[in-house]
Amino acid sequence: MTKKIAMVTGASAGIGAATVKVLVKNGYKVVGLARRVEKLEALCKELKSEPGKLYPLKTDITKEADIKYAFVWTDTNIGPVSLLVNNAGVAKPTNIINGTTSDFKMVFDTNVMGLTIACREAINMMLNNKVDNGLIININSIAGHFVPPLPLKNVYPASKHAVTALTETLRQELINLGSNIRVTSISPGYVETEIVKVNGFLEHEDIVAIEKIAPRLQADDVANAIFYVISTPSHVQITELTIRPVGEAV
Repeated sequence: MTKKIAMVTGASAGIGAATVKVLVKNGYKVVGLARRVEKLEALCKELKSEPGKLYPLKTDITKEADIKYAFVWTDTNIGPVSLLVNNAGVAKPTNIINGTTSDFKMVFDTNVMGLTIACREAINMMLNNKVDNGLIININSIAGHFVPPLPLKNVYPASKHAVTALTETLRQELINLGSNIRVTSISPGYVETEIVKVNGFLEHEDIVAIEKIAPRLQADDVANAIFYVISTPSHVQITELTIRPVGEAV
């Protein structure tokens, strides 16, 4: 990347925090977006001796105004981004038959609308500033390619299928523009992060039983895959990268 300025959404924990660490250790200036800004600030202190730098920015990815502000702030204070990692995501333990509209909306607003708006803002920033070799990485899921036979998944697979389609649509739009901006979907299998606990999945016995024995990736595994994509030559377009733990059955 010619300019090492990155933005990572959902940067306060899990894959997002692991990605921030990899980027900062490799000299990137990283704007980390998350609602829990105190976690970002703690991560900032942890990385203070590394060659890059983390800039914490409190952001709710479900709010368009927050996303737009994050890009304006970044452009004004640091410069135009050359890398966007759309990592923010949410899941809710319910089903379609009797789930609440608010839960459905939260999943789509985070996983689809927030990601789409961030892509739009990043691409326009890259185009307007003539950023060379811009890259957008969307953190997808194996559930974006088939519906896993697991309980309480409701609209989550639908939201991730949307990410698959959005990534390919963006790739085609950028080709039509004659742009060299690349777009990648990374689809992990089960990753051990706090998303399961924070969103209440462990309150359900059937989920607990599956979670106890499920093979799993670590957040660092996905972060390393992200850096692999970043490290490829500018003429290489990795459109989809699927990562699964050995032994994952679904």
